[in-house]
Amino acid sequence: ESRYELFIGGKFVAPKSKKYLDSISPRNDEKLSEIAVANRADVDAAYAAAAKAFPAWSKLPGKERGKYLFRIARLLQDRSREFAVAETLDGGKPIKESRDFDLPMAAAHFFYHAGWADKLEYVAAGRTPAPLGVVGQVIPWNFPLLMLAWKIAPALATGNTVVIKPAETTSITALKFASILQDAGLPPGVVNIVTGAGETGAAVVNHPTAAKIAFTGSTEVGKLIQRSLAGSGKKLTLELGGKAANIVFEDAPLDQAVEGIVNGIFFNQGHVCCAGSRLLVQESVAELVVEKLKRRMQVLQVSTLAAYSEK
Repeated sequence: ESRYELFIGGKFVAPKSKKYLDSISPRNDEKLSEIAVANRADVDAAYAAAAKAFPAWSKLPGKERGKYLFRIARLLQDRSREFAVAETLDGGKPIKESRDFDLPMAAAHFFYHAGWADKLEYVAAGRTPAPLGVVGQVIPWNFPLLMLAWKIAPALATGNTVVIKPAETTSITALKFASILQDAGLPPGVVNIVTGAGETGAAVVNHPTAAKIAFTGSTEVGKLIQRSLAGSGKKLTLELGGKAANIVFEDAPLDQAVEGIVNGIFFNQGHVCCAGSRLLVQESVAELVVEKLKRRMQVLQVSTLAAYSEK
C-alpha cells in the first residue's frame, strides 16, 4: 500500500492529526509507504472503541474467543509469504529469518493461546482469572509482527481488548495484520492499532482508560513508563534491554558452545533482548574457549555477515 491509515473500531480511518510519516526501507533507503500519525484524539478514539468492545468480548466463552485466535493463526499461515516479504522490506532482516522464524512463530503464538482460551481456570489452582479491561501495548522494531503476536494473542485469549502501537520505523506488518483481523471477523474494537512516534506511545501509555500497559523496548524508556504509572493503579509489564550472558562450564561441549557464542554476537545484532552481551567461562577452560573462538572468527564467512548489515 502507498499509504496506511489507523485501525480503530474495526475500520481503517484517517488520522485526526492529518499527518503521515514515511516508512523507509533500510535495504536501499527508499520510501515504502506512508504511515498515519495518531495524535491524542486518535488514541482517545482507539481506547473508546476498545472500551466499548470489552464487555461483550470479556463475556464471550473462552472456546469462542479461541475460535477467533485460530482463524487469525490460519490466515497468517495462508499469507505468510506476503508478510515475510513485507517484514524484510520494512525492517531489513534477512528474508530467511522473516520466512522461517518470524512468521511461523507469530502464527504459532496465536495457535497456542487459542488453546488456552477455554482452559484459564486451570492456570492457578483455587483462583479464577478475570480479564482486566483495555490493555495498552507498545512494541519495538526488531521483531515487528512476532512482538505483536506476543502481545495481542494472550490479551485476547484472556478476554481483554487492545490498543497497540508498533514502532514508527516498522509499522507496515502491524497494519497489514489489521486486514487479517477483518478477514477473521474479529468484533470491532477488540484490537485497535495506532501508529506514530514517541508522542503517540506516550498517549497510549498514559491514557486513563488503560487497565494495563505492556511495553517492550529500551530500559531507559521503561523507567520513564514505570515512573509515570506509579500510583495510577494500572498493571504494568516491562520487557527491557537484556543482559544475555553466555555461561560456559568445563563439562560443556565446547565446539557447540563456541557456535552459540558466535551466533549470539553476530546474528542477533540489534535484537537486544536475545543478543549475547557477556561471556562467562570457567577458569579451567577459559584459554581453550578463547582459542577456539579465535579460530572460529578467522574462518567466519564475511558474506554471511554482509547479508545482515547490507543496506
